[in-house]
Amino acid sequence: MTEQWQQEIINWIGKGELAQATLSQPRRKDGTAAPKTIIRPIELKNGLHYQFEYHFANKVTHDNITENQASERLIELLQENYRQALLKTPDADVQLLFNKKGKAAVLKKPPTAGGRPASLLHNRQKQRVLAEGKAAPFLVELGIMTPEGLVHAKKQDKYRQINRFLEMVTDVLAYLPTDRELTIVDFGCGKSYLTFALYHLLAVEQQRKIKIIGLDLKADVIAFCSELAGKLGYDKLTFLVGDIAQYEELQAADMVVTLHACDTATDAALAKAVNWGASVIMSVPCCQHELFKQVSNDVLSPLLSQGLLKERFSALATDAARGTLLEVLGYKVQMLEFVDPEHTPKNLLIRAVRTEQPVVSTSKWEQYKQFRQFLNITPSLERMLADRWPAESE
Repeated sequence: MTEQWQQEIINWIGKGELAQATLSQPRRKDGTAAPKTIIRPIELKNGLHYQFEYHFANKVTHDNITENQASERLIELLQENYRQALLKTPDADVQLLFNKKGKAAVLKKPPTAGGRPASLLHNRQKQRVLAEGKAAPFLVELGIMTPEGLVHAKKQDKYRQINRFLEMVTDVLAYLPTDRELTIVDFGCGKSYLTFALYHLLAVEQQRKIKIIGLDLKADVIAFCSELAGKLGYDKLTFLVGDIAQYEELQAADMVVTLHACDTATDAALAKAVNWGASVIMSVPCCQHELFKQVSNDVLSPLLSQGLLKERFSALATDAARGTLLEVLGYKVQMLEFVDPEHTPKNLLIRAVRTEQPVVSTSKWEQYKQFRQFLNITPSLERMLADRWPAESE
């Protein structure tokens, strides 16, 4: 005889209302059951499935089950392997607690899932530039996706980061020229997840004429990226060993990307972008140490006397100065959250787009000068672009 909790699982899956189930506390300690199993809906080429994600101590495995078989598998796991489960639906979060005889206690709380998961999944995948279920060759080679287009469990954060970046790029593509080949520079490219993603979006999917240059100080990383670009057939993607401040190979660039360039290396990249007349700048700063040593103000002493608070304030002040200086030069600037702060505190992205006829803003310059004087700071970006400020600058 089917118990009430079993029938509810059958109904939730049948209606596409199970957003996620987390199974825990294995009945046996012999290792036959994963310490934790997570089930979620996933859209594949041949329709809606439920992905069973088994979390063992040293590995994570997946099994994609058809919608018709998912309820049977889930009920079987609960009856045989687990003492506890949390199931999220549009109407409630349901906790199942099993005693030694296998009898279930059912506890229901207000829902946190919010909506029908299958519908949400379809909408989310349409919005993502790199949809799960459709393998992107560079993601497969970088170990983020399987050849079948499934994202590895341990790479979910990186997958979301890449998509978030591409969404931010897509929002400003209208500012890039369309009548000629684009030149894009990625300073401090590292392993180049985002560089490859950018090339895939623009050159492969949108068939734009582009060339991208990735620059990094680490020769071994550049060798790896160059080899991968060749393997993928990305013939307009070049990787070079070099320092941002010393790079003088270009006279102009349409877009400049810099991800986690340390301290004033971010300023060097921004200065290069401005001098090249870049239409789009995407910068995620890192390790803003410079102003920590400079900032001082008696009024702010309760804040600045605490090292941790001063460090965070100095980082914010650094990026505020950078953004305002770009606005002085006619850029439209937005400060955006790049990734969930749960994963990294270095999650602020400066996105700047150049207006058609940039005009130096004296009002923004005056605003910046007051800010600078109030904090007793002299940011590197101001010095690097000294010849561009209004004549009355000090």
